[in-house]
Amino acid sequence: MLSSSLKKVIQDAYRAFLNSKQLKPRYGQKLMIAEIAKTMGSIKEDEEGLRIGDPAVCVVEAGTGTGKTVAYALAMIPIAQSYEKQLVIATATVALQEQILFKDLPELRQNSSLSFSFALAKGRGRYVCLSKLDNILHDGASTLVTQDLFVAAGLLNTDQPYDRQIYQTMLDKFASSRWDGDRDSWSDVIADKTWQLVATDHVQCSNRRCTYFHQCAFFKAREQLGEADVIVTNHDMVLADLALGGGAVLPAPSKTLYVFDEGHHLPDKALNHFNHNSRIHSTRSWLEQLPKTLLQMRDNEVIERASAEKFIPRVEQACEQLRQDLLIWQQQIMPLLPSKDEQAKPQYRFAHGVLPEALRESAGIIKAQFALLVDIWGRVSEQIKQLLDQKNYIIPQHELESWYALAGILLLRVEDNFDLWTVYSVEDDAEAPPNARWVTWHGQGGQTDLELSCSPILAAKTLRQNLWNRCFGAVVTSATLTALGQFERFKMRAGVTDTTHFVVVPSPLPYQAAARFVVPSMPCTPKDTELHTAFIVDYLPELLGVQLGALVLFASRRQMEDVYTEMTGAWQDKILMQGDLSKQEIILRHKKRIDQRKASVIFGLASFAEGIDLPGVYCEHVIIAKIPFAAPDNPVEAGLAEWIEQQGGNPFMQVTVPDAATKLVQACGRLLRHETDQGIITLLDRRIVTQRYGKAILSSLPPFQQDIQPA
Repeated sequence: MLSSSLKKVIQDAYRAFLNSKQLKPRYGQKLMIAEIAKTMGSIKEDEEGLRIGDPAVCVVEAGTGTGKTVAYALAMIPIAQSYEKQLVIATATVALQEQILFKDLPELRQNSSLSFSFALAKGRGRYVCLSKLDNILHDGASTLVTQDLFVAAGLLNTDQPYDRQIYQTMLDKFASSRWDGDRDSWSDVIADKTWQLVATDHVQCSNRRCTYFHQCAFFKAREQLGEADVIVTNHDMVLADLALGGGAVLPAPSKTLYVFDEGHHLPDKALNHFNHNSRIHSTRSWLEQLPKTLLQMRDNEVIERASAEKFIPRVEQACEQLRQDLLIWQQQIMPLLPSKDEQAKPQYRFAHGVLPEALRESAGIIKAQFALLVDIWGRVSEQIKQLLDQKNYIIPQHELESWYALAGILLLRVEDNFDLWTVYSVEDDAEAPPNARWVTWHGQGGQTDLELSCSPILAAKTLRQNLWNRCFGAVVTSATLTALGQFERFKMRAGVTDTTHFVVVPSPLPYQAAARFVVPSMPCTPKDTELHTAFIVDYLPELLGVQLGALVLFASRRQMEDVYTEMTGAWQDKILMQGDLSKQEIILRHKKRIDQRKASVIFGLASFAEGIDLPGVYCEHVIIAKIPFAAPDNPVEAGLAEWIEQQGGNPFMQVTVPDAATKLVQACGRLLRHETDQGIITLLDRRIVTQRYGKAILSSLPPFQQDIQPA
């Protein structure tokens, strides 16, 4: 149980914060603090400070206006300090990460009695690599000593000449401490092609062997992480660190308390980290370069000649065999693909993730060849690393570091292909959720390629093994963790254990008094796309005639564009449509128009249905074209539905409807952002009242005043 002294620290900090900000306590916020403190405060540890017993996970759904950040920070910071652990706060979006880093935590430290330090964690790719920067400037017209090999392997695009001046300016500003080496703190926008030449990742970085290790921007930032009480980062960074074993950049999971804000994104983010993709034509191209790279390494004395003579024929044979086998595999799969007349981008998903036996056996042969390349290329990379360690260089150190970077990238490529073909060559455990496996034919401008993909259909096992079972403790929070009033959807996708503490805390927003949820009379349903689109075109001017600021959300880009095209010119002038401008620019222009008392309407898709903040007059009407059911062509979701049906379940009611309910709640959440906001939500889909599943979705929405008009 939480000690009385620690409880007092949290209570005093909360009281001081409220008094300093002249705020009144919110019931939901107080409840959230208490529930988190109760779960985390009961963790038991051994003499080495490791957690004893079941995973300590608290899942909190807290509606808009609760003040989630203050609640979890006030509870978790004192608890982490008492356990002598670091607190990692991870978000799904940059906007929230910046809000926590630059607003919430500084305000909390200033206005509460808590004393703590905090830092931002980013991956290597956001920091300049001084070795690469020096190579570019040292070699004049050459960008890298090994540039030709990077280009040949498809690792570098030099279609356009680079601007030498920008790199010189980077070096000058870094040397004079006017720039910290962080891409995000550079005063101007840096084009991706420009940054690519001077950024690195964990497979290219030679760490302590690098000439510039003690000046390295990334490692300086990493040192700050070790000293910080609180580390702010994103879900992807946490998952990438876990994939490397944990403790690679962030503190080790066993020594960490985590908070996952916007936690409903975590399962999908995890899936993205454990899927695999490979294109056959592209792979055959860089495989052709692999033996040539090895020959160049031998000739430049980057690896031992004796080893090279042993490796080269084996690599040549494996690559040639792989190039043939990949082509044969492609020819075997082509008859299964639908024609381009049936699909613009033909795709074939293996039912239940099961490949025909002949294809699985062929995949096993390909996997074995990639295993050989993984072994050899791992040894090559290790030899270059040993040369760097000796510091008695036969060739210039900066050249050796470039070779090490190239070897690391190619090793990662062969490892990724080995992983993909391993999944394609094995049968899944009949008792566990299978992997989804599918192929997609890409064709554009005369360039064609067959892409192989695989992914777990659920991230549950991965998250359970790598995160929940290993971490000291974790809090997951979001405004949308339940679906249809239950946590079952999140449990299935996130793999949290039975001992997890689940709680819903109420929002302070006056839903009943401030918002009206309208389902108008309609002559059609969204199933008839043409009639539904025509109805929206006719009805929108009436809906948009009163409020200054409105948001219209579509489930289909085509319908959004069709509606826009059919609107009159006067209305088109008021509309800002997703795709025409960046999301940030649309929001800026929208707010500027409203500030000038001009009407403004945003047309958006799913990305505008969550994570954007348009308080007050900026959004007085949210219009939702239809219940946001997911497109049925997602291979992972299709594989999940197939597996649930195989288990005797109902995928529509267990997956499709809960997913749609969650997305609808998120879309409705764009209306009320503060307790003083008011407005209307209009849903142009009567299935919410005519279908049984629709009524279940309707009952899961916040308690808006409902206006269901007669059919």
